[in-house]
Amino acid sequence: MANPVLSVSALGKRFGDKVAVDGVSFEVQPNEIVGLLGPNGAGKTTIINMILGVLEPTAGAVAIEGRDVASERAQALACTNFTAVYAPLPGNLTVYQNLRFFALIYNVKDTAARIDELLDQFELAAFRNVKCGLLSSGEQARAALAKAMLNRPHLLLLDEPTASLDPSKAREIRAQIRELARRHGVGVLWTSHNMTEVQEVCDRVLFLSRGAILLEGDPRTLPREHGKSSLEDLFVSVAREPLTLEAG
Repeated sequence: MANPVLSVSALGKRFGDKVAVDGVSFEVQPNEIVGLLGPNGAGKTTIINMILGVLEPTAGAVAIEGRDVASERAQALACTNFTAVYAPLPGNLTVYQNLRFFALIYNVKDTAARIDELLDQFELAAFRNVKCGLLSSGEQARAALAKAMLNRPHLLLLDEPTASLDPSKAREIRAQIRELARRHGVGVLWTSHNMTEVQEVCDRVLFLSRGAILLEGDPRTLPREHGKSSLEDLFVSVAREPLTLEAG
């Protein structure tokens, strides 16, 4: 097996007396799309923020391509990118200005050509000079995904990446990300509440409950292993009856 693009080891995070993440360990391999699932408050966004170095772990470690995020943050994050519904692009800048700004941050080579390529790939050429704040939610989501691809990341963190897209565009985006992972060795960590999407796109899923990994496996077979008819039924059980599943 290839060296993992992401290694999370015994990761923990406390906010005062509240345990938000409790001893989480997992890896993401190149070419692999891993779903990080769980109800609101399960710890998904906190884990992503610790991977990005935005939050400091209370315990454990994160390594990206073998580089420790705590001690080698700049080098680790140079090959990483992300998009999230709660982190829209600055609305007072145009699509082009946003991509240009982030290209400078990521030291992207041949910036103009790379931006044009992404504008075409995500069907944003017509919005090149439109301020992001004036875009529809779906257009904003596509612009954010274009930003996430700027530096040709080896690790891509996607927090609800298709939540604002219509079904047709969401299907296209899923296909593009699958192709990116398969052809270019990208590891993807994907959160979603859309279980049909997860089953279609993810190679493996991790179900979080109360900050800890409760279940792990193939999204196409995991429900049957726990007596459920669908991934959505399993998600509901994780949210409502985690102790029952844990005991099983």
